[in-house]
Amino acid sequence: MFADIFLLVFALGLILIAAETFTNGIETFGRKYSLSQAVVGSLLAAVGTALPETILPIVAIFFYGGEAGKDIGVGAILGAPFMLSTIAFFLVGLTVVISHLKKRRAFELRVEPHSTMRDLIFFIPMYGAAVLASLVVGKSFSVFIAIGLVCGYIFYAYRTFRGESADIEHSEEMYLMKVFRKLGLIKSDNPHFVLIIVQVIGSLVVMIQGAHTFVASLEHVSVKFGMDPLLFALLLAPIATELPEKFNSVTWTWKGRDTLAIGNITGAMVFQSTFPVCVGLLFTEWKLTGMALFSAAIALLSASIVLLELIVRKRISPFTMLFSGVLFVIYAAMLVSGRIE
Repeated sequence: MFADIFLLVFALGLILIAAETFTNGIETFGRKYSLSQAVVGSLLAAVGTALPETILPIVAIFFYGGEAGKDIGVGAILGAPFMLSTIAFFLVGLTVVISHLKKRRAFELRVEPHSTMRDLIFFIPMYGAAVLASLVVGKSFSVFIAIGLVCGYIFYAYRTFRGESADIEHSEEMYLMKVFRKLGLIKSDNPHFVLIIVQVIGSLVVMIQGAHTFVASLEHVSVKFGMDPLLFALLLAPIATELPEKFNSVTWTWKGRDTLAIGNITGAMVFQSTFPVCVGLLFTEWKLTGMALFSAAIALLSASIVLLELIVRKRISPFTMLFSGVLFVIYAAMLVSGRIE
């Protein structure tokens, strides 16, 4: 038990350090190539952290085999947008609250409304169409939706690159540059492309490994405390798989870079609602019922609430982010009670 708890704490620390290093590297890349906050947050950081868990449903569907593998794959596909739109949003709101109590920042989220609105305007109809496809009989309809989702993401990426957004704010020097300078291996102030890629990919690998160690240790601790393995698989495991996005956004929120923080989440939501969903549409039965359909409905509801506030108030309240956590609690309560099969 002691060893599991130690690994749990160690893995969490590893994830935090890796998330800090990853965001530092991504920001450096954005500054070096004069990329906007929207591109860095909603595309580069979002896709970079979303790719690893995207592999999970692909492996489950194509290599695990049988109906069980396909069920696991569909669950992983649906779990990503659900966790991002509930727990990830909640953690951003919680970070604002803690930062405000420590007098680090005002009790507000300073985002670019048009950038976040663009993400959500793409996410809601595309993910909604995928959910609708599960209720319509006919494989040809699923193929049509899958093609539409891929085209939709390409158009989304184009709009993000072309859209107006502020440049990356001044931030710390790239950490790997600091190390190399102290060792006397480099003198230039301009970070080399290779160094940036090494720091970004290296920190992402460490973050993923930390997440796997975290979820494995959490599973051992949960079983020893008598937790139902099924509840662990449906509630705790998905939280761990989305840890990279969550901790990246927490790190950026803590530093006051809210556009990057929210963009990392909403950009990942757009990505997770397109390519992984296409795999489900084309290679599984894609019949969403019970808790699976309920999780998709909550993801769409949470995103719609945030979008509505942006349209009406042109900003996002930290309370709205915190309310997303309430939606997760409702889902968890329904799951535990067994009211929805």
